[in-house]
Amino acid sequence: SVQEFMLGRRLHHTDFHSGRHSEQPNPNFERQKKKLGPRYFEKSCVACHENNGRSHPPETAGPIRRAVIKIAEDASGQPHPLHGTAMQTHSINEEPGPTGPQLLRYETIDGNYGDGTPYQLRRPVYEFPSAFPRFYSIRTSPQLVGLGLLEAIPETDIQQRADPLDKDRDGISGKTQIVRDPETGQSRLGRFGYKAIQPTIRHQVAGALNKDMGITSSLFPTLDDSAVDSQPELSEKDLGHLTRYISVLGVPASRGFDSTDFKQGRRLFSEARCNACHVKSWTTSRFHPLAELRNQRIQPYTDLLLHDLGPDLADNLGEGNASGSEWRTAPLWSIGLTNDVTGRESYLHDGRARNLAEAILWHGGESAQSNVKFRELSEADRLAVITFLKSL
Repeated sequence: SVQEFMLGRRLHHTDFHSGRHSEQPNPNFERQKKKLGPRYFEKSCVACHENNGRSHPPETAGPIRRAVIKIAEDASGQPHPLHGTAMQTHSINEEPGPTGPQLLRYETIDGNYGDGTPYQLRRPVYEFPSAFPRFYSIRTSPQLVGLGLLEAIPETDIQQRADPLDKDRDGISGKTQIVRDPETGQSRLGRFGYKAIQPTIRHQVAGALNKDMGITSSLFPTLDDSAVDSQPELSEKDLGHLTRYISVLGVPASRGFDSTDFKQGRRLFSEARCNACHVKSWTTSRFHPLAELRNQRIQPYTDLLLHDLGPDLADNLGEGNASGSEWRTAPLWSIGLTNDVTGRESYLHDGRARNLAEAILWHGGESAQSNVKFRELSEADRLAVITFLKSL
């Protein structure tokens, strides 16, 4: 219902320490006060997901904000014995939290397109305290629109596209992420997060509340760096409202699809086989609990599978059955509105790419040949591909 959506939106905009709403003069949400922490990244959902969009890394040297610092004991992603699975660098008790990494600088990498036009990529270089865990992954917050529609795609349809052994020998070997449902104990298809580690929006929301803000729920009653269950702080009803809000955030319509550049860029996108992973269309299930998400023909440009993108984009931390170099295919819908939504552009898991061309040029591994084909295009054709992407 609209009321449930608005109640979820209120939670999304609430500071869970002070109860203050981010849009003044809305009243404080007194019932949500002092639920934050004891350690956290940010105090509210909207602090990272501004306007329901993606967050961005620092442009210059300084502390890492609005990004999750994933950590582990080993490359397989086993929780760190002291800090759990994430480095929460703020504390509500005025005690300094664990010291996280700082962005030291950006290392520049020069290259040339096939026609000789130069380009420059940047790679973040971090400075770590001496006791910082060896295995880590720094990830900016993704956009939130369209998640309910992605959840409504039938698992069997996604699984049918998986080809982990590359039996068709096309160089694309997407695989599924299989995770344990924390409520039922059953194996489920993961589809949310950079490594597709969460099976549903409810799990994603409850996991973020727990690991990013230190707020427990019935789903995750144990804080990330603790071994003891605590009383759920967010009620089941409130978790449902927040899940409802995230689930039905709509996707903006594509734009300019009758233009020559759009049609040319779409053709080149296909010829470069970018659509082997960024699958255009799906049909949602007729049985999703929310009627507005059922039986919809959608165009998210993702297969929701894990793909190896090569060593240049790899971290040294895996999750589930995803290695450090394997990432879930990012949906491309509304990507062209990034600057309008948040006032900046940055892409990929750590935001290193300052524009869409750089994001393409970082692709390796299974997508290396698509990268080569893009680099060999003429300037006009490269612009057409970017125009196509900015129209989605």
